[in-house]
Amino acid sequence: MAEFSYEILEEMGVFFTSKNGWTKEINMVSWNGSEGKIDIRNWSPDHSRMGKGISLTKEEFQALKELMDEIEL
Repeated sequence: MAEFSYEILEEMGVFFTSKNGWTKEINMVSWNGSEGKIDIRNWSPDHSRMGKGISLTKEEFQALKELMDEIEL
């Protein structure tokens, strides 16, 4: 498996915490030194491990936000 690096540039918010302490978060993350993207994924309490997630540009995140605003639950 290829090595990669990440840096959490801004912690934007936690929207769920599991019983084991892992959190679902929205953060601005730089992957492999690239420009930061808005990232939604699970993180261990110390941010040393992560689950699968999705990284979006600001434009993609804005489009997702607009779509979510239209959805009625």
